[in-house]
Amino acid sequence: MEYVFIGIIVFLFLLAIFDLSVGVSNDAVNFMNSAIGARAASFRTVVIIASVGVFIGAVMSNGMMDIARHGIFRPENFSFFDILCIFMAVMVTDIILLDIFNSLGMPTSTTVSMVFELLGATFAVSLFKLAADNTGLGFDDLLNTEKALSVIIGIFLSVAIAFFFGTLVQYLTRLWFSFNYKKNLTWKIGIFGGISITAIIYFLLLKGTKDLTFMTPDVKAWIADNTAIILTSCLIVFTLLMQLLHWLKVNVFKVIVMTGTFALAMAFAGNDLVNFIGVPLAGFDSFMDYSANGNGDPHSFMMSSLNGPAKTPIYFLIGAGVLMVISLATSKKARKVVNTSVNLSRQDAGDEMFGSSRIARRLVRLVLKTSNKIIDATPTGVRRWIGRRLDTSEAILADGAAFDLVRGSINLVLAGSLIAIGTSLKLPLSTTYVTFMVAMGTSLADRAWGRESAVFRITGVISVIGGWFITAGAAFIGAALIVSLMHLGGTAAIVIITVVAIIVLVRNNVRKNKEEKATDSTLFQTIIMTEDKAQAWELLKIYLRTNQRNFLEYAKDMYDKITHSFFADNASQLGKCCDSLAKHKAILKSERRRATLCLKHVDAAIAIEKSAWFHLANNSQMSMLYNLRRIADACHEHVDNNFKPLPQHFIDDAMPLIAQMRDAIDAAITTENPDDVVKLREHCDKIKEALAEKCKEIHHDIRKEEPSNMAVLYVYLNLLQESQEIMSILRKLLRADIKLMEPVEDIDQQPLHTAALPTVN
Repeated sequence: MEYVFIGIIVFLFLLAIFDLSVGVSNDAVNFMNSAIGARAASFRTVVIIASVGVFIGAVMSNGMMDIARHGIFRPENFSFFDILCIFMAVMVTDIILLDIFNSLGMPTSTTVSMVFELLGATFAVSLFKLAADNTGLGFDDLLNTEKALSVIIGIFLSVAIAFFFGTLVQYLTRLWFSFNYKKNLTWKIGIFGGISITAIIYFLLLKGTKDLTFMTPDVKAWIADNTAIILTSCLIVFTLLMQLLHWLKVNVFKVIVMTGTFALAMAFAGNDLVNFIGVPLAGFDSFMDYSANGNGDPHSFMMSSLNGPAKTPIYFLIGAGVLMVISLATSKKARKVVNTSVNLSRQDAGDEMFGSSRIARRLVRLVLKTSNKIIDATPTGVRRWIGRRLDTSEAILADGAAFDLVRGSINLVLAGSLIAIGTSLKLPLSTTYVTFMVAMGTSLADRAWGRESAVFRITGVISVIGGWFITAGAAFIGAALIVSLMHLGGTAAIVIITVVAIIVLVRNNVRKNKEEKATDSTLFQTIIMTEDKAQAWELLKIYLRTNQRNFLEYAKDMYDKITHSFFADNASQLGKCCDSLAKHKAILKSERRRATLCLKHVDAAIAIEKSAWFHLANNSQMSMLYNLRRIADACHEHVDNNFKPLPQHFIDDAMPLIAQMRDAIDAAITTENPDDVVKLREHCDKIKEALAEKCKEIHHDIRKEEPSNMAVLYVYLNLLQESQEIMSILRKLLRADIKLMEPVEDIDQQPLHTAALPTVN
């Protein structure tokens, strides 16, 4: 039995290694998004500074492991086996949840996940103990519900407070600096820099370094007694220093952003390390206590030793720091989570990762009506002054930046200040919630949520916030279910769950890697960032052609699968085709939105000249998708109801026509020469005529066929008619593609409004 426990402890540490990697990927958004979004430095420099902060915070941390040992449960009333089941359930649930959220690019709270996993697992084990125990113990003797309640309150407070103050402080700061912030910095920058660096120092004293090894009780007491003097001195010194740096032509905003990045990274590692290795270390301590003092029965040996303070060996901290740095530097998921936050707060319209929701549309409409009333009630002079200060056309953005350095500075300074204040008031504020919501509030104040992006941004924010609350529920339920299986199934169940967890994680990562390779938005980002309008147009043509080819490949594949599955009476494959086509609609809408954004970055004359063909191409793709869906739905309904299959002689007649359609789509994918396009469009006409003749034959056959074949013949007739429409749409798509790819100088010299209204046959 002892060897089984050793294996479990080893597996806990293996999970901790994976958890460190996944957790850093998730929490990288906390301290890297502002520096990356404002382009305060290269990505490599940001990673290096953040890595230094992470390593120092991890190595100098004294553990903060007590929450995993006795923060949620009363260990003196749980046996060694109970504790081991709880810890295993927590780790398995944690890595699966975090990996899912990171793969989706959604930031979540590692603190909340760990607390609610401990709470859920402990709750389930407590039910078992109360059902079987006659000692008179109650929930209060087993479970510490106060901690969970304080975390829930902290969630609501951090979300609302961070968003409100993010909006307010950024609005006032922007009125002070304006978007053209480089004007009139002579005296403003010193004051702003002094306040910002002092706030960051305050954050480090109260949050980043309060639990590090050198912070003895005497040092903490001295800092508490002299906080006002320390902050006043820092304000004076750093105000003078920032003013001096400005005179020396140093960009003070970049200094603030990078200092804030380091401070948040250090605080994250020093305080959140418990979320990743606290449970395995507590499990290791439990095993050591059981091995030294246990009587051989893991069900009767109580874990009172966990009530003692945690003493984390330095080599564990160094190892954790190294793993966190490696994960931060190499994780693609970390970049994906950072991109989610950056894209939701970018100044101009970009790749909107989230769709539109009803609540977001109604909220935007309500805000527009309210803001119009406020504007009408504001004096004209005040409106003009605010309009000049908040003129977004004067925004100074670094090449490829999502927002400017002023907002990046406020994001970090305000997030650090709110976390420090919350810590001083003993409120359990989450760094993830505060940093994300501050970034959303500052972007709102900066008018980054324009009418063309507000609905998508609000939908994204709602999705992220909803994900946070889902984390708590999923963590509680998941850990409770897993620990119940372990408690009922014993050691065998623990082994089986361990194997299943490994398989799930491996499959999830393999699938996500394939999806990432299949979806590369590098070309889109290049078009959005380029300043050369001519180059943007050339890149956009490549982008549009690539998207069109990808869609036609998909359409050809779907048409093949639908027709062959219908002929083979394969309901399962038809169901998969219906699901795929329904999902692909969102992909087409996303690509259309991206391409429309790209069109704004080309020369206005070209955009007007090509816009009609651009929209015709997009509409043709969507129409073809609808044709495929109508075919698939009718075929699936027929086959899924086990109706009579299509007679073989009809299948034999249809196969040559289907092969011709497949060849025509193949040719459309590869053909670029205008002369070849003309011939291909003529060939599409011939296929349409052949399909029309076949439809006439089916109308004639319907009268002669047995009544039992009527239903399937109507489905077959629908397939042929929709196939005709697909050929018609392919002709239009080919025409639009050629017109889009034509050099601008070759287009007939005619008024723009005339050229923008083509006649398509």
